[in-house]
Amino acid sequence: MNAYAPILVLAGLGAAFAIFSVVMASIIGPKRYNRAKLEAYECGIEPTPQAAGGGRFPIKYYLTAMLFIVFDIEIVFLYPWAVSFDALGIFGLVEMLLFVLTVFVAYAYVWRRGGLEWD
Repeated sequence: MNAYAPILVLAGLGAAFAIFSVVMASIIGPKRYNRAKLEAYECGIEPTPQAAGGGRFPIKYYLTAMLFIVFDIEIVFLYPWAVSFDALGIFGLVEMLLFVLTVFVAYAYVWRRGGLEWD
């Protein structure tokens, strides 16, 4: 248990600081509400009323999300592969090349659909 004591103390200090910061900000922070602050933030797009079933989103939202997920997953798989590269040998190299090729196909699709162009 002594080995985990510094970790527990650090976690406790971090949680205490986070709770203290949130409570103090709500107590002493400015409270000047106006119409602009109370509206939903739509990433720079003016919010418009939509039908009850919701509105249609541009494909760029989905392409950006897909691109983020693809590269996030790639990093998750590349790091352990790099750590154990010697143990995997040529099999690991071929498998990672196939994986990177698959990721590149997804990247090329997003690029071709205009997901990397910001208007």
